[in-house]
Amino acid sequence: MRVKIRARVVSALLSAAVAVLLAGAAGPWAAGQAPKAAVRVGMIYSATGPLASYGAQFREGFQAGLAYATNRTGAIAGHKIDVAWNDDAGDPAKAVSTAKDLIGQGVHVLAGPVSSAVALQVAPLAAQNRVVLISGPAAADAITGVNRYTFRSGRQTYQDVLAARSFIGDERGKKVIVFAQDYAFGQANVAAVRNVLGRGGADVGQILVPLNATDFTPFALQAKQAKPDLLFVAWAGATAPAMWQALDQQGVFGGTAVVTGLDQRSTYATFGPVASKIGFLSHYVYQAPHNRANDYLVQALKTQNKVPDLFDPDGFVAAQMIVHAVQIADGDDVEKMIRALENWTFLAPKGQQLVRAADHAVLQPMFQVKLVAAGGGFEPQVVKAMAPADVAPPVSPFKP
Repeated sequence: MRVKIRARVVSALLSAAVAVLLAGAAGPWAAGQAPKAAVRVGMIYSATGPLASYGAQFREGFQAGLAYATNRTGAIAGHKIDVAWNDDAGDPAKAVSTAKDLIGQGVHVLAGPVSSAVALQVAPLAAQNRVVLISGPAAADAITGVNRYTFRSGRQTYQDVLAARSFIGDERGKKVIVFAQDYAFGQANVAAVRNVLGRGGADVGQILVPLNATDFTPFALQAKQAKPDLLFVAWAGATAPAMWQALDQQGVFGGTAVVTGLDQRSTYATFGPVASKIGFLSHYVYQAPHNRANDYLVQALKTQNKVPDLFDPDGFVAAQMIVHAVQIADGDDVEKMIRALENWTFLAPKGQQLVRAADHAVLQPMFQVKLVAAGGGFEPQVVKAMAPADVAPPVSPFKP
């Protein structure tokens, strides 16, 4: 009798142990809950092409931001964030084709455009198909307010120009030339300078250089002959060193104040003897902010023997936005994700930021910096931090 009772007890204990093991293997849904669906994110970014280095920064920043926002799990509220990376090579047609394929596969979140030309072509698809688009480093002002499905994770050109304004004081009666590439990014800079400095009384002109140009001497000569009080340079990509050299060779720095956005770290050395002659605005240098999000980004890249570059925070913020939207929406319900992001205030690597509900502009700090010699090269030194409200673009209501 004792043997039988003991056998029953052992059998019951074994059954209970097996049940516990099975429950653990089944995860949190063992009690009848269904597994939550993964949220698929279709990245459309420049892995190759003229802006490939910016794309690489966006990607590494996104990966760090995803780890930060999900406590290194890659999931939020039970939903895995499943990211598929797609190279647009900076080609709008290729980007549009990729976006259509991803939407056809049921993706509800697109992200990543580095090129403004790409973002402006993909944005209408987001609205037509009711999917969320979070644009990356693409800076054209036209992206803000283009439709209620489109957000951005970086700054826009108007914020650059408002930061540049702080270098020149009273602009009334001054001659300003915008020296830029002839595509969406450069054209947006011309429009922004006219809106900001032109309305303030400056005489604003332009020198637009074809995107495929390799000889910049004729354009630099035009800048010299124009004799502006301010030359605002808006440039992106691998041709920047040759452009700066041409301006220097034509003596542009001799009689003109030159202001530009500080490009990625690899370009610092290319300024050479003109570095001290330029007033730099920056939307991010890793030495400027002091907060836990920036510390996390710095430490994440330190493990790769890197430091954050210009567009790492844009990727980081894109990940923060996606994770927040999925968490509040508890999935990929597009309308809920939009509402979750609108008027969201959060701590980003640059500091406190706000997604403005009226047009999805991202209000954020900007910085004045100078380049100083350091270790045989240059490092940025922060001159001034500008509060988000001081560099907030005007509201651009959603287009019908």
